[in-house]
Amino acid sequence: MDVRVSSVAERPQRVPALFEMADTWPEFVTNDPVGNAHYGRIPAELPQYALFAEDEQGEIVAHAFSVPFALDVDGRRTLPARGWDQILLWAFADLRRGTRPDTVSAVSVVIAPHAQGHGLSALMLSAMRENARALGFREVVAPVRPSAKHREPHTPISEYAHRIRPDGLPADPWLRVHARAGATIDSIAPASMTVGASLEEWRRWTGLPFDTAADVEVPGALVPVRCEPERGYAVYVEPNVWMRHPL
Repeated sequence: MDVRVSSVAERPQRVPALFEMADTWPEFVTNDPVGNAHYGRIPAELPQYALFAEDEQGEIVAHAFSVPFALDVDGRRTLPARGWDQILLWAFADLRRGTRPDTVSAVSVVIAPHAQGHGLSALMLSAMRENARALGFREVVAPVRPSAKHREPHTPISEYAHRIRPDGLPADPWLRVHARAGATIDSIAPASMTVGASLEEWRRWTGLPFDTAADVEVPGALVPVRCEPERGYAVYVEPNVWMRHPL
């Protein structure tokens, strides 16, 4: 598939179409409160870090968001256990305070359903890396959501992340794309995203009863969701895998 990659800084008029692009995220993932508060700010406040790809007809078929943040400062220096959520909080706190960033973190690579299977994930990851290099950074980090982990929700993420194929590459497809691009595993982010919501919300998002105190397997979830009927809520704490891309 031939595509044209641009940044929102270059073509801000495409932002509405960017957010209209279909995706395949499970609904509960899109209800992370930190993400809801900050994800949509990236094209508006950090437009040079919001990339998108158009096909030959001008339809947006992929986008890739990242954020700059300061890692080599007191109180940080290691990639956070709270992964995706923490990076968004750090990035926008740094932007507000005028703190100079030294690292770029991937936030998302999203491919339209009809455009999957054409290598766009690798292309957008490469574009994100090149964009960070062009902006003067020497490293991209990524709290990676392993794409096949949902098939094994009870497997510890520390075990799953380090599975390799005979060729030495990660067994997980999305971890493998990062590895082929030059990334290595740094650490596990055990609480990269947290979604806590009422049982009614979980029922609406998943179609499951959520009526028993248990760890509930939910389609698309990397680990089970903890259901607490007596308290009227359920909580999903998603683990990710930190990978580092030297540039």
